[in-house]
Amino acid sequence: MSTFSSLGVPEGLVAVLAERGITTPFPIQAATLPDALAGRDVLGRGRTGSGKTLAFSLPLVARLAGATARPAPGRPRALVLAPTRELASQISATLEPLAHAAGLRTTTIFGGVSQHRQEVALRAGVDVVVACPGRLEDLIGQGHVSLREVQITVLDEADHMADLGFLPAVRRLLGATPAGGQRLLFSATLDRGVDVLVSRYLVRPVTHAVDPEASQVTTMTHHLLTVPDAAAKGELVEHLASGESRSLLFTRTKHQARKLARRLTSRGIPAVDLHGNLSQGARERNLTAFASGQVRVMVATDIAARGIHVDGVELVVHVDPPAEHKAYLHRSGRTARAGSGGDVVTLVLPEQTADVRTLTRQARIDARPRPASAGDPAVDRLVGPPAPR
Repeated sequence: MSTFSSLGVPEGLVAVLAERGITTPFPIQAATLPDALAGRDVLGRGRTGSGKTLAFSLPLVARLAGATARPAPGRPRALVLAPTRELASQISATLEPLAHAAGLRTTTIFGGVSQHRQEVALRAGVDVVVACPGRLEDLIGQGHVSLREVQITVLDEADHMADLGFLPAVRRLLGATPAGGQRLLFSATLDRGVDVLVSRYLVRPVTHAVDPEASQVTTMTHHLLTVPDAAAKGELVEHLASGESRSLLFTRTKHQARKLARRLTSRGIPAVDLHGNLSQGARERNLTAFASGQVRVMVATDIAARGIHVDGVELVVHVDPPAEHKAYLHRSGRTARAGSGGDVVTLVLPEQTADVRTLTRQARIDARPRPASAGDPAVDRLVGPPAPR
């Protein structure tokens, strides 16, 4: 079995990982690290939760380490692009301890917060910028940052960038980096224009496909529970959320997410919501409360699904079935992360039966619909021990 040391990771970084209990590489890390550490362009294909963040953070830090000169103001040497504020923050949380050990400075740039702190950090000089495309383009346009000295560029969750309409901005940003720099691109799929990014901006990339998005994790179990009406569905949702394990519920709209979180809280099941209408501060507070275990239930929308990277989610509930199969896979991927187990429940009203049948076929999910209610023993097994109220 490979170790981080045998893959070429410097011992100082191996020690940082060991301090955090990380001693064995995940498959995507074992596959990509030798090529990335050697300076090659890499295309990594793997589902969210497969360990991609360390797969690019380790070579990025290792290759920048050892520079004697401080970074020039507004001229970072590495750039990591992420589609959402939540993902950018979580990448930074993984990257910063490694960068600190190597004497590198980092900063995170995204919208929804004051720009002043970001300007101050850039003026002071940083080695690594982790950014969302929109705010970074604003800062470039205002003259606060230049990408002319970027040696390594990482594009994480490129397919989600495409989903959110960010590819034109991503192309402009990649075009602003030196042509000879190293580029690492990670994506679950290569459709919606991601393949064009690969062919245009990566030079003879080495491709590693591990645990692709469409394949199903063996420890993820799917359940289709049919309910006769909205009232029965509401009772079942409350029961599913009542266990002591960490649960993530998905709704179709922001209004429904907010309403359901409030209703569960009023019934003695503390819950937080995550959607696009929340301020950045509120999003971070709610995500922290969920990740830390302060609350066990989060209600989220599709736009937030890819920004949730929390281990230990044992139950995902599609309160409203998503519109298409990729959204189903993205939502469901919040459980069974990094090899752990999890259950995925989809609630189905009579009028949704045909759509859900199509959805599961396209997602290659083998699960048969069955009636369920709050008093169903099979549902009790999904919920597990009830949490104290």
